Amino acid sequence: MSNNQDNLENKLSDAKAVGGGMLSKDKHISAVNTSAVEVAKTGSIKDLMLWLLAAVFLIGATLVNQYLPGYWQPANDVWVRIGIIVALIVFAVICLALTNQGRAFKILLKDAGVELRRVTWPSKDETVQYTWQVIVVIAIVGVFIWLLDNFFNWFVGIFIG
Repeated sequence: MSNNQDNLENKLSDAKAVGGGMLSKDKHISAVNTSAVEVAKTGSIKDLMLWLLAAVFLIGATLVNQYLPGYWQPANDVWVRIGIIVALIVFAVICLALTNQGRAFKILLKDAGVELRRVTWPSKDETVQYTWQVIVVIAIVGVFIWLLDNFFNWFVGIFIG
């Protein structure tokens, strides 16, 4: 019996060692794959400069149409102004994508794509059935609210005259 107990203790210690190795491996993986929130909370001078540059580009995009034709002759053409506005917006989006918050947004989009693959979508028959159920419930609630409205109009009409 003592031999069996020693054997069980050895197996338990081996399982703990393997489990501990797996846990430490998982901790290492989680440290590499940080969440979007952790990435978004980090900040640096580079992020601040990119946010300011993006703000300048976006403000410039709003002012191009009004002020640029007075200073630059080719900007009198509407398509040149549209091209400049689009270019400024694209540069602003690129600046924002290079920040830590932009990286966090990309991680969030990737995680959302993974979650969308896990969704079990209803079949066509289920969708039709649920749609009809919703339409019937909306009709019933609509009739009920119409009846309440008529009742309160009648009740208030009694007092008002």
